[in-house]
Amino acid sequence: MASGSRSWGALLLLPLVLPAAYRAGGGCGGDGGPLEPFDGLYASGVEAYYGGDFAGAARCLERALRSRRELRDARLRCRRRCRGQVRLVAPDGGAGGDLLFFGSVLRRADCLRNCEEPRLGAVSRHRAAEEVRADFQRRVPYSYLQRAYIQLNKLEEAANAAHTFFMANPEHMEIQQDIENYKTTAGKVSLVDWEAKQHMEDYSAGVRHYDKEEYELAIDFLERALKGYYSEDEDCQIMCEGPQRFEEHEYLEYKAGLYEAIADHYMQVLACKHDCVRELATRSGRISPIENFLPLHYDYLQFAYYRVGDYVKALECAKSYLLFHPDDEDVLENAGYYEGLLEGTMDPDTIKPRKEAKMLLQRHKLESHLLQVAAAGLGYTYTEPNYWNRYGTRQDEHSVPSSISSEPEDGPRLSLAKKPMPKPERELKEGGPLLYSDVKFVYNSQQLNGTQRVLLDNVISEEQCRELHRVATGIMLAGDGYRGKTSPHTPNERFEGATVLKALKYGYEGRVPLKSARLFYDISEKARRIVESYFMLNSTLYFSYTHLVCRTALSGQQERRNDLSHPIHADNCLLDPEANECWKEPPAYTFRDYSALLYMNADFEGGEFIFTEMDAKTVTASIKPKCGRMISFSSGGENPHGVKAVTKGQRCAVALWFTLDPLYRELERIQADEVIAMLDQEHLGPSEMNINPKDEL
Repeated sequence: MASGSRSWGALLLLPLVLPAAYRAGGGCGGDGGPLEPFDGLYASGVEAYYGGDFAGAARCLERALRSRRELRDARLRCRRRCRGQVRLVAPDGGAGGDLLFFGSVLRRADCLRNCEEPRLGAVSRHRAAEEVRADFQRRVPYSYLQRAYIQLNKLEEAANAAHTFFMANPEHMEIQQDIENYKTTAGKVSLVDWEAKQHMEDYSAGVRHYDKEEYELAIDFLERALKGYYSEDEDCQIMCEGPQRFEEHEYLEYKAGLYEAIADHYMQVLACKHDCVRELATRSGRISPIENFLPLHYDYLQFAYYRVGDYVKALECAKSYLLFHPDDEDVLENAGYYEGLLEGTMDPDTIKPRKEAKMLLQRHKLESHLLQVAAAGLGYTYTEPNYWNRYGTRQDEHSVPSSISSEPEDGPRLSLAKKPMPKPERELKEGGPLLYSDVKFVYNSQQLNGTQRVLLDNVISEEQCRELHRVATGIMLAGDGYRGKTSPHTPNERFEGATVLKALKYGYEGRVPLKSARLFYDISEKARRIVESYFMLNSTLYFSYTHLVCRTALSGQQERRNDLSHPIHADNCLLDPEANECWKEPPAYTFRDYSALLYMNADFEGGEFIFTEMDAKTVTASIKPKCGRMISFSSGGENPHGVKAVTKGQRCAVALWFTLDPLYRELERIQADEVIAMLDQEHLGPSEMNINPKDEL
């Protein structure tokens, strides 16, 4: 992360945007009477926090979270009850016409009001501001809550609150560090996500058991996940029947006729219901869903049931998966194989896809049809998303060995190899020329146990390292690139940085030697050319951000350190270790394509650069920095990385991020190019390094 990153730590320093009626606050209200609105309780909790009343803050925040859950539960309970008690009557052609239908609508509305008001009070009491709803969606109350628990010395509760917040905000480095500190101070902590979606938890557990080939357990959890999914889907459908926002007009000035008004509101309800499949596949705090989420349950199950010898269930799940993807060659082959195993014992045609999957898909298709009809005839804007993206696949390479199959060696087999992932926007290559005769190749991707990685030495000389370090001493600013936060990643180190433009500005003003300032510009251009050539890119690689950075160990704070200098992350997506996913969405710098780090020194302790698996724990490669060494890699989730703690001395490097999209060129780099052009016109000349590439090796 670098300049422009979202500073979540500032959440605890900013005033909360809340309705004026609640800003005056004053306690958490009483337990009697209707349910207290969660936004008012939240306001009281934040007010108590800033007033130093941490016990009151914890009490109010706990009640706010509980009130929000109870509000949802009460609405679900009443809407279910009234669905059962008051059935909607279809209009007929008799004397009453539509009266019977609208009469049933009125009775159901009356049922809902009579059910909800005793517990909730007036509906308007629970209409929270958009900013407050967004805070709860991002789990911000848990950030306040964990700080309050710390002050109350409730370390286990603080750890769970921090973990709950972190699960929706995996890019939040301060909370990540807090969790590590809890593990140290509180001993063995069993972290609990208080807002976990149970069907997601069961699905993840099922996949973990599947990966370990514990198929009985995988089946138990995946079946439980499916049951939970369909239950949550029903709840989601019901909750969509609540108030909707009329975005194009004020409701009180709404002049549309009866049927236009009904259509307007119903289309919003229908769009909400149609999107439940996305909602149920999206982890908390994320924007993008797990691709192909519901069909994947059946994909895992069809093979798991095969491995435990239940061929009927295997075929049933394979046919269920094929409802979503009828042309999937792998699963079609699997289904045919299962049918062959059942021949002679039963008729495979009697085995049908699961009823709940068939009903959901039929409903989903009808919803889609109605939304598209509305878009065409009523002037709505609607684009149907791809809800069942087939690039979401099982990540296994299992196949049935011949010793298990009774078929001959060339007979039917299960084709369960890992399905192809989406083709990248460009063909991935490496091994191109290094362009400069003094640059030494060290390791490629295979030797570094990954994808699109390269380690090089002698990119710059010892003298250039010393000169660059002298420049750094004269221009670096504490917290540069992190909104002035001197310790953005760990409280045990000081972070300093500077940009190319700042170096040239200081050089032009005579505050540092101009040739030394230009050296920073020139070596970053040399690194860009090497990366572009080595990875054999067929389009120009542009600078996205260039940063000269130093990390200094703070004396007296290095004993028993168990944190990292820079936590494990990816450069263009939000790493989610629990889900083994990397979400390419804001606030990540999604436009970054390649990264590089050019090291300037080795006279420090710790500070190794590490690659990990997506679990952010399993180290796949460790690199000890030294002068002139450069590590470069693609910026996506295939290359999670971090920096081990710097425990003594100062570690300095030039950090570079690149993009293939010219729209995201680094503005300061463009300005630096203009400064260089001006300097050349004034005959102030380049630095004393040769940046012109030699003939290709």
